Amino acid sequence: MHSLLGREKKEEEAGFGFGFDLGLSPGFLPQAVTMFSCVGCFWVLLSSALVAVCSFSFISPAWIVKDQLRNSNQPQQQQQQQHHHHQDSVSFGLLWHCSESLDHMYRCYTFGGLGKFAEIPSSSWQTSAVLCSGGCALLAVSSLLAIITIFLPSGGCERRICTLAGYMQMAAVFIMAAGLLVYPFGLNSSLVRSFCGDSDIYYAGECQIGWGYMLAIVGVMLTVFLPFFAKYAPKEQLSPTPLPTLL
Repeated sequence: MHSLLGREKKEEEAGFGFGFDLGLSPGFLPQAVTMFSCVGCFWVLLSSALVAVCSFSFISPAWIVKDQLRNSNQPQQQQQQQHHHHQDSVSFGLLWHCSESLDHMYRCYTFGGLGKFAEIPSSSWQTSAVLCSGGCALLAVSSLLAIITIFLPSGGCERRICTLAGYMQMAAVFIMAAGLLVYPFGLNSSLVRSFCGDSDIYYAGECQIGWGYMLAIVGVMLTVFLPFFAKYAPKEQLSPTPLPTLL
C-alpha cells in the first residue's frame, strides 16, 4: 500500500514538472501575456507622432511662402506694379492658398473650392497631393496595426502583424518622398509666377520654402526608421524561460 501511494505521488510530481516545462504554470502565463516590449511601445509612439506630423504638414498652407517685407526696399513704381499683380504676402500648400493684404488681413482658401481637385493650378501639385495623402493614409493604417500588436500575446500572429506594418511604413516612405519630389515641378505654373516672379522647376524665385514643406521632409526622414523598429517590436524574446528547460 505504501509503495502504491508513493508511486502515485511520484507520478503527480512528474506530471506537474511536465506542465511546468511547457510554461503552463499560472504564475508564468499572465506575465507573458501582459508584458510589453520597450521597442514596441516606442515604435507605437513614434508611428502615432509621425501620423500627426504628416497630417498637419499635408493640410498646411505654408509649403511655399513669400514675405511682403522682402520687397519693402524696392522702388515705388515697382511696388505699384506688384500691387497691381496682387504681389502681397502669400503662401501655397498642397490644397490651400493664403494671402495677406496691405490691411494685414490673412485669408486662406482652397484651390477652386472644396471638392474641386481639378482646380489645383498644376498637375504636379495634383500628383503630389495624391501621393502625400496616400502615404499618410498608409502610415495611419500601419500605426493602427502597431497599436493592436501591443495588446496581442507574443506569437506568430503578432510577428505577422508587425511585419505587415513594417512593409506598409516602408511603402509610405517611398510614396510620400515621391510626392515631395514632385511638388517643386509646379513652381512654373502661372499662378505661382504671378506671385513669385521668375519661378521655375525647383526654383522659387522671389518666394522661399516654407515650414510646412520642411516639416513634411523631416517627417519622411523619421519615418525611414519605423520599419527597423517594427522588426524588433515583437515581444516574444521577453517571454520568461522556465528554469527546468535550462537544465
